[in-house]
Amino acid sequence: MESTQDISSGYGALEGLSYDVPSYCLSKLALNGATIMLAQALYSKEIVVNSICPGWVKTDMGGSSAPRTPAEGADTAIWLATDAPRNINGKFLRDRKVISF
Repeated sequence: MESTQDISSGYGALEGLSYDVPSYCLSKLALNGATIMLAQALYSKEIVVNSICPGWVKTDMGGSSAPRTPAEGADTAIWLATDAPRNINGKFLRDRKVISF
């Protein structure tokens, strides 16, 4: 069974939408919607599709004030690709836990 993850953001969750960054929020909201549709479309081919929120990570985009390391941000994506149960499909995750879209 194959697996793919899309990198999203809490700003892409319905509860996380913010007028301060509308383009970013809407692009991540669309990505989360595409995750749901692709998971449904590819289920019969045994391809698992999920999106993840890495959190606020110390990167060029996140800046030095971010509380999470790149390794912490990548943990869920690596887990989904290697060890996660394959019945997790079409979901949005952070810290190896399903969160609301």
